[in-house]
Amino acid sequence: MRFPLFVEAVARRAELSTDQAATVSRAVLQTLAERITADEAGDLAAQLPDDVGGYLAAPEGTGATGAAVEFLYRVSERSAVDPAVAEVGTRAVLATLRDTVTVGEFQDLVAQLPRGFDAMVDPIPRPPYDV
Repeated sequence: MRFPLFVEAVARRAELSTDQAATVSRAVLQTLAERITADEAGDLAAQLPDDVGGYLAAPEGTGATGAAVEFLYRVSERSAVDPAVAEVGTRAVLATLRDTVTVGEFQDLVAQLPRGFDAMVDPIPRPPYDV
């Protein structure tokens, strides 16, 4: 999935314009990179095309922590949108990541996020069972 396709999926899910979805997607990925380990960011980026995964490169000296609210304010600030749009966009980006990477990789990502993120991450669908 190239970045434009990723953005289209985010725009559809969040009901944002393509330009706004692109800006929010970049902000979410960059902010995620600050919240997860460098190894996890690398593992996640390895399953994404370079033009998407490239936003997961955390700048030196980061390793920010904090709750979901702080994350959303950072996304809001980075993308110049209000916090409500940042939340809708963050949910859409996480859902798009869930559909793009393997289940195990998405679970590894979610495991590194603070508890407040539980409400923003849709559950991973379970495969249907044969009866």
